Amino acid sequence: MIVRHFEPQDFGKVLEIESEAFAEHNPFIYMNFYEMNNDCFLVAENNGYVTGFVAGYQMSESEGRIFSLAVRDGFRGFSIGTNLLNAINEIFKKRALRYASLEVRISNTKAQRLYRKMDFIPCWIEHGYYSDGEDAIIMKKVLSPDTKTAVDQILSR
Repeated sequence: MIVRHFEPQDFGKVLEIESEAFAEHNPFIYMNFYEMNNDCFLVAENNGYVTGFVAGYQMSESEGRIFSLAVRDGFRGFSIGTNLLNAINEIFKKRALRYASLEVRISNTKAQRLYRKMDFIPCWIEHGYYSDGEDAIIMKKVLSPDTKTAVDQILSR
């Protein structure tokens, strides 16, 4: 398995995975990610077959946001999600970001276990976050505690 940057020819496969994994989806948002954040849009590929993806963006000077992570049915449990999370976190670290954040459905305990295993910490609940009214847990991970943001550098003078 390899993790690589999304390419336009991956669009159909990403949409298939996304519709398998999520009840609500917007296909146009992924092309926007490619156009605006292509270095933070990654796919997992097994023998030429796209099996998962992660899309994120730099939310602020110190934080990267993981917008979407999904693995194709039948390929879950083979560390694809872990590898995708590691890859996007490395991109965030290279940008000297201090934190990574994401949201997860309160009912998605399998994903919550993965995120906790990857050192994401539940921070708060966003009530009614999803269009069906389900709550979301906002989780964060410290990527580089030694990374100083511009604000930190000014304050330390």
